[in-house]
Amino acid sequence: MKDNLVRVLDGNILVLSDDNGDIEATVANPVGFFDFDTRFLSLWRLSLDGERLNALSIAERDQVMLRFFLVPGAPTHYVDAKSSVIRERSITSGLFEERLTVFNHGQEPVEFTVRLDVASDFSPIGAVGQERTSVGQLYQRVEEGGLRLGYRRDRFQRETVVRSSEPARVDEQGLTYTVRVAPKEGWTTTLRVQSLVLRPDGREVRERLDRRPRRSAAERQRDLMVWLDRAPTLSCDWNALSATYRRSLVDLAALRYSPLTLPDEVMPAAGLPWVATITGRDSILTSFEALPVAAELASATIRMLGIDQGAVLDDFRDEEPGKILHEFRYGELVAFEERPASPYYGSADATPLYVILLDEYERWTGDAGLVREFEDEARAALQWIDEYGDILGDGYVRYRRRNERTGIENQSWKDSPGAICHADGRLPGPPLATCELQGYAYDAKLRGARLARELWGDPAYAERLERDAAALRERFNRDFWIADRGYYALALDGDGRQVDALASNMGHLLWSGIVPESRAAQVVNHLMGPRLFSGWGVRTFAEGQERYNPLGYHLGAVWPFDNALIAWGLRRYGFAEEAGRIAEAVIEASGYFEGRLPEAFAGYPRELTRYPVLYPTANSPQATATGAPLLLLRALLGLEPAGEHLLMTPRVPARFGRMELLDVPGRWGRIDVISNGLARATR
Repeated sequence: MKDNLVRVLDGNILVLSDDNGDIEATVANPVGFFDFDTRFLSLWRLSLDGERLNALSIAERDQVMLRFFLVPGAPTHYVDAKSSVIRERSITSGLFEERLTVFNHGQEPVEFTVRLDVASDFSPIGAVGQERTSVGQLYQRVEEGGLRLGYRRDRFQRETVVRSSEPARVDEQGLTYTVRVAPKEGWTTTLRVQSLVLRPDGREVRERLDRRPRRSAAERQRDLMVWLDRAPTLSCDWNALSATYRRSLVDLAALRYSPLTLPDEVMPAAGLPWVATITGRDSILTSFEALPVAAELASATIRMLGIDQGAVLDDFRDEEPGKILHEFRYGELVAFEERPASPYYGSADATPLYVILLDEYERWTGDAGLVREFEDEARAALQWIDEYGDILGDGYVRYRRRNERTGIENQSWKDSPGAICHADGRLPGPPLATCELQGYAYDAKLRGARLARELWGDPAYAERLERDAAALRERFNRDFWIADRGYYALALDGDGRQVDALASNMGHLLWSGIVPESRAAQVVNHLMGPRLFSGWGVRTFAEGQERYNPLGYHLGAVWPFDNALIAWGLRRYGFAEEAGRIAEAVIEASGYFEGRLPEAFAGYPRELTRYPVLYPTANSPQATATGAPLLLLRALLGLEPAGEHLLMTPRVPARFGRMELLDVPGRWGRIDVISNGLARATR
């Protein structure tokens, strides 16, 4: 994916275009107007008197509005433009809206021909970026004042309606205006594009749903200001952190999404363009990262994922009782079972992570009511760990897809094919037990025990969970530790053999607390050594192994969220300096991406490239990457809830200088955290 694409975004509705505002979708250029898991525009190309337009500048207004300043032809230093165009773009009340203004800078009246070419392939978002031939029928229909594009396949139907505020000559390929503009004047029209999800009777599916009305661009702008005002205020001597912090807050606001089943609450959509939908893992991890800033995201995530928790055995959807969903999809691929139906449950980590988030949310907020409301769901998740998660009965959480045809093969966070492998490149046989899954299960059991003892009134259950956690910790450290190399195996295969690759996964073990103190230093030495630490962060997979590739999605790239969890784990074990190195590296990298951390960037050594290289198909903004600076900030300041108090032990590298995080919200009210580089906390 190009790294110069621009976007406006409202949860799972987005417009992604080239830098002149045009949309010309190809396999290599996944632009478009997307809604409800479908691309509703694949062509939106503007010309003036037959000439394409080029951008002089682009003004982005916090993902709510974009303004493109354009001239026909290629701008040069030698010819003054006699005309120019401004495109103002927003998502307002659920519609894609573009205000188009053509200026005549000359001294005589000019007649302009303005042309907008329009088309849609109605591609499901899961197929964007792939060669695919439409199975159904595409159609175009000229209507009074507009153009209707459509796609029909059996009972599945989607339509795009384009209307203009000014009269146009409309044909099946677009709209044409012939306008006369006076000297030094301009002409304006507003185009509104509506996406329709139709039932067989022609009615819009979403009209019958009791959901929160879509907001106008002005309402979204006001809401963003309120969101930013409520967030803790950060000041820091290093401007890179301040810029990244604000960018993360703005992007997190844009990614907020109201699920159809919870119209009055917002949770984070996973990211664009590939996962502009709800995902269990990403929503949980992002909500965890964002607790010091916006705990309401965690509340909505807990509710949403609890409501749709697995209840039956369903091989096609990889569903099991107590299992937390992997993702929701609504498009054509799901409708015709070309991919698993929604909700799909193909992840093994979301279930223990759900319990972890529930506990951490209560520790931050004191919201015992929500914990009691979702007690049954949390118990079911813990039961899943022991029953369906333990496929071989050996006490380890493993995964093996039930849906052999279209299910996800790797159901850990590194879910790409080939991501779980031996150091020599061999692929292990299922069912696989990756190391971080055991850490999550251990942590979930301990957190579940706390909830049972303090909030559910069940000390016997708490004691059983604690015994199980202790046994898992002992068993894990016996079976996963590779003594002659001093690190934990990436996984155990289906025969119980160690998968010996050196990978970032073991950094999550520090977060979970399953690593004995006596082994922590060896783990840290590997994480911060040259094979894993690129200089911009910890790679997903160590150099020198057969499948290592600095551009490997899970086999060498650097993921911000992965690094944030590792940094938090380092602080847990007392390695504050190393946590600071990771935070400093990742925040510095963000400056090369205008403060917006992408989902992943390449794992090239820093001394080789001198700057971080964007991963070619990374989602951006992506929820867990957006939340990563928030968790890194927590790691730097050592923020830890303790009853009605917030403990703080800042250990901030000198480069950050003086840092103030004011009005941190929680069960303690609001509190200020202040640190001078490498200084202790003040209150």
